[in-house]
Amino acid sequence: MTAVSVYLILGHFAGYAPSISLTMPTRPDRSRRFHQWLLQAGSDLTPLRFWCGSAGLGLGALALFTVLTSAWWMAVMPALGVAYLPYWYYSRRRGERLGQIREAWPDALRDALASILTGSTLTSALCDLADRGPVPLQPAFARFRLMSRMMGVVPALELVKEELSDPNSDRVIEVLALAYEHGGGLVAEVLHDLISENTEDLRLGDEIRADGTEQRIESWAVVLVPWIMLAFLSQSSEQYRAFYHSGAGLVVVLAAGIWSLLGVVLLGYISRSAPEPRVLAGAGVR
Repeated sequence: MTAVSVYLILGHFAGYAPSISLTMPTRPDRSRRFHQWLLQAGSDLTPLRFWCGSAGLGLGALALFTVLTSAWWMAVMPALGVAYLPYWYYSRRRGERLGQIREAWPDALRDALASILTGSTLTSALCDLADRGPVPLQPAFARFRLMSRMMGVVPALELVKEELSDPNSDRVIEVLALAYEHGGGLVAEVLHDLISENTEDLRLGDEIRADGTEQRIESWAVVLVPWIMLAFLSQSSEQYRAFYHSGAGLVVVLAAGIWSLLGVVLLGYISRSAPEPRVLAGAGVR
């Protein structure tokens, strides 16, 4: 204890006193992150409108299935599935859009490399991508062409990075910014290496996605098919309908619903692939 006190006193007089903070770390702004998620999916919805729309679909499905089955507890699981559809749809759109951006980078870098080999500067080569580059990247580089004149090349690249919001794009743009500031005559070699790395990353990503697609389809089929069969049997057989309208049927449906929810959570945990963190998000070039 004495040694600690001496250390603190000496550090204070020497100007190296440790900084002690008693504040708790703030939680990330989930609404802002989810809004960014929606933008990546190409949607202009706000998080509130998205969740309200999903809830509305779920309630509508609950009412419909309650009318069809004459038992609200048999309609809960299908209604939850319908409420999940918007999230599933935008997840697919986001994955496809980010995938298109990742797949566009090798061609974009080849176009930039070809321009540089014919005597263009890196800035001119990147500006030309707004007209001659791959379609998924054209809007971002159209804004880059304007912002590079107003703010400079590196700040404009930072804006492109935040607009694309993709870990692979972060790496590419960070290297492009470094090449602009420090590359000199090595710009062509840097672009050639980037093309090779991105092509290999795309090949590996395609293999991983192909391996997981069949497993995800089978997992959801295992969860949904029993409930579809239950709804069908309740409509086609008076005996099934009478049983599931009884107290024993309610217990069976509730138990099955709990196990189905646990199965969905477990399947999601097992099959999830951790998203690559954006470690270079907002990183400036020094």
